[in-house]
Amino acid sequence: MTGDDLVQPDARRKWRAISLLVLASAMALSTWFSATAVMPQLAAEFAIPPLWVGFASSMVSIGFVAGTLTSAALGIPDRFDPRFIFLWSCGLAAAANIAMLVVPPYSVGFILFRFLVGASMAGVYPVAMKMAAAWAVRDRGTLVGLLTGAITLGTATPHLLGAMPVFDWRFTIIGSSALAGLAAVTVLFVEAGPNLKTTTRFKTRYVLKAWTYKPLRLANLGYFGHMWELYAMWAWLGFFLASSFAENPGGPSSRTLATSATFTAIGAGALGCWLGGVIADRVGRTLFTSAAMLVSGACAVVIGFTHGLEPWLVWTLGVIWGASAVADSAQFSTSVTELSEPDLIGTMLTIQTSIGFLITVITIHLTPLILDVVGWRYGFIYLGLGPAFGIAAMMKLRRLPEATRLANGNR
Repeated sequence: MTGDDLVQPDARRKWRAISLLVLASAMALSTWFSATAVMPQLAAEFAIPPLWVGFASSMVSIGFVAGTLTSAALGIPDRFDPRFIFLWSCGLAAAANIAMLVVPPYSVGFILFRFLVGASMAGVYPVAMKMAAAWAVRDRGTLVGLLTGAITLGTATPHLLGAMPVFDWRFTIIGSSALAGLAAVTVLFVEAGPNLKTTTRFKTRYVLKAWTYKPLRLANLGYFGHMWELYAMWAWLGFFLASSFAENPGGPSSRTLATSATFTAIGAGALGCWLGGVIADRVGRTLFTSAAMLVSGACAVVIGFTHGLEPWLVWTLGVIWGASAVADSAQFSTSVTELSEPDLIGTMLTIQTSIGFLITVITIHLTPLILDVVGWRYGFIYLGLGPAFGIAAMMKLRRLPEATRLANGNR
């Protein structure tokens, strides 16, 4: 779908809707990493082993995959009002998140509630991207970039809550649950965009287009390479920073410093997503995503060699990694909206994110196993394989004639 085929929305209504959607998405996604952010404290307090720490993070991704597969199979994102899907999903996320306080953090119940949080995000993340795209004309990358930036900021929010020394880890869980509840209310005031399409006729075979249509397949493969790196970095960067800062005593406690540094590193991705959208709309999606993956992949290879060095140096590299690793995320999703049929956008986005998050389960669990063998110095290097694979896919997409549908013809 090109900009010439779309309805030009009223600017005032558009930015009011986008602003509310960005706010709601940021608040909702605060539940995603609520347990991961406090896991260093829980691990110390309850002697939780690294394998269980990995489960606390990956189970959200597993739940998300289960939710998105179900959603895609039933065509839910393209058959129902996305605002109500978003509302009920936020309510489930808030309830499942707060329920973690009534069970021990090393219990099966705790992991089950993390699964439910992830499943509920299937009705938030891809659905919100479809809602944002419905307001776009020639600025789709910018709008989806803004939304992904908000989601990234929401993901980082639990680390900010955890950096407050007055409160313990329970405050982070309560705070993120309250934010998800507010998100459910906020989305009711988000007006549907003029280019929002739904379908009353859906067939399961439609999901195969994500793989059988070559341009979509390559865009998805680029996203999969990106996801190989991203969530493993988000899950384990805090532990890396805490370990590194502990070797340089003095000043603020290493825990407080590491939590603050993790928030800024992940939060920097919000700015990266916004700038990435603006740049990609002008220079092209395939070119920008490849450049971002080149930077993030290099950071994955290099950052381990800074372990134990001056905190400012480690922190700075962490911020660069955090900004670059997610800056391209929205552009893969935007590419899918531009290459898909209008009434299948929600389903195509859901399939993309489903497989992408399944990949994150592998790397979240693989990282601590590799760390046990090679340590922090070399432990993140393998994550650079994902960006390298993603660059190859996006460069192949760039050479296809269908790539002119991307970024207003900028490929």
